[in-house]
Amino acid sequence: MSEISFDKSVALIEEFETSHKLLQLGFGELQNINMGNDFYFLPFQLLSQGFERLFKAYICIGYFQHNKKLPDYKILKNLGHDLIKLFDEIIYKYYIKYTPPIFEEDWDFIFSKKSLIREIIDILSDFGQQARYYNFNLITSNPRLGKNPKERWSNLESKIRPLDYKQISRLLNPDTADEVFPEINRVIIANCERLLTCLGRQISFGTLGLLGKQLANFLYDYATWKEDDIGHQDYRKSTTKFNRMDIVKHKRTIRDYFRRRFNPNYKHKRITKRQYNGDWPFYVDKVVVERRGKHWCVVTINGYDYALNGAAKGRYSLPTPYEGGMSIPGKSIEDFIQIALNIL
Repeated sequence: MSEISFDKSVALIEEFETSHKLLQLGFGELQNINMGNDFYFLPFQLLSQGFERLFKAYICIGYFQHNKKLPDYKILKNLGHDLIKLFDEIIYKYYIKYTPPIFEEDWDFIFSKKSLIREIIDILSDFGQQARYYNFNLITSNPRLGKNPKERWSNLESKIRPLDYKQISRLLNPDTADEVFPEINRVIIANCERLLTCLGRQISFGTLGLLGKQLANFLYDYATWKEDDIGHQDYRKSTTKFNRMDIVKHKRTIRDYFRRRFNPNYKHKRITKRQYNGDWPFYVDKVVVERRGKHWCVVTINGYDYALNGAAKGRYSLPTPYEGGMSIPGKSIEDFIQIALNIL
């Protein structure tokens, strides 16, 4: 790192850290999207800025590794704000195919022309360059109208989860309506995380040299991620919207346990991740589902009660596991409602 000036080293570190924070906030705001919140502008803005800064900082380090000097301003200026152009600059100039199988999987993911990540980047690129002003371009009859970003994103969502009869039924069901968009956004975020792990593993194997390891710390951390880490993060905790939510959790009392054991109208079942035959949606490895009467379904996690269905949420004023940060964003708890309703 002594080969470049201290102030430039600090500037590069700040750019990597800024890109990391922007991406985390963007993922968090994407996870906040639901039936009652369709404000896509904020995650679009955060993610387009985050990826642009990340790609440009990555290119600076890659250029230094190849040429023993940092690029001058003309190189980045010529690349502009086109994320696809920046992405291609990285993968065709600074991306190496290593022999271990995991790197072959990375290679296939990065270079696939049908990859979802490329479409995601293209939409964000268009938004960052022009489409963020789409409405004003339309209002003022700008001949360079561009493409409607929300329409393009909606088409992407339909590709991930087609709006068929099953999806419409889930959207009309109050118990599952708020699961649809998190499921879609989980796929999108997982693809973005996958890209970050690919770039991180490049750094860990020395593609960007010692300088890359020293300056791009957050990417280096992604290099250690396993498959189970991808698509399992709750980024909402970094957003103002989530932190301002008035979530009142109910800690179980002795009376609650007494009712569960002796009240004939209370039925419960303990379920572990190991026993469950499906996609486990909780951050903990064991839960207890409970049905009160015929309709009210509750789940106990770490000694706290959460509402599994709308009936229980309304009657007991309980947050859902998703609202309480106890279930993985984008993983459905619908199956656990049915388990609770079917307890004999």
